[in-house]
Amino acid sequence: MPVLQLQHVEAAAGDVLSRGGPLVAYDVAAATASYAAGGALTVERPGLQLVWSLVDSAAPDAVLSAEIDLQGEPHLVRCDRVDFPADGVAFLHTHQGPGIRCLVDGLFAVETQGTRHEIDRLGAWFEAGPDPVYAEVRGDQPAAFVRVMILPQRLLGTPSIRYVRDEDRDRPKSQRYTIYVDEPLT
Repeated sequence: MPVLQLQHVEAAAGDVLSRGGPLVAYDVAAATASYAAGGALTVERPGLQLVWSLVDSAAPDAVLSAEIDLQGEPHLVRCDRVDFPADGVAFLHTHQGPGIRCLVDGLFAVETQGTRHEIDRLGAWFEAGPDPVYAEVRGDQPAAFVRVMILPQRLLGTPSIRYVRDEDRDRPKSQRYTIYVDEPLT
């Protein structure tokens, strides 16, 4: 079963990020992302890159990794950034596929499967998709995370979130989304 992994890479301009499988690199300073279906990208500017890749087994320096089931219908890879104001909340929800998130700004708390995780900057967490999740900003500063999810290809261009409680569907949402990558997984 393939593994989705996240690595933190300090890279120089011109470095080639190569993982052998599809990869997404997010430049933390520039707040941009690139995708390489073939598994190799050239870094344009020096600095910290968050690198997600689908590989056969996790690298020893992986910040976080999880097995991903790619059986069944075709899939896509989505990389987006989710920004919250200081009092931001993500109401109880699920997603239609798994993914690894990494906090790039602020402090965050995530509750799932009866456990609360306190996330600091550059901390990572995995969401399986079908498990309900509640999240909120910690402290008095805005927060943002970047995530890579593996979703059913039928969701290309559409949100993957589903709210658990009917009353939350119509409530105003504080989070803002920036989609960087939304590509069929080949």
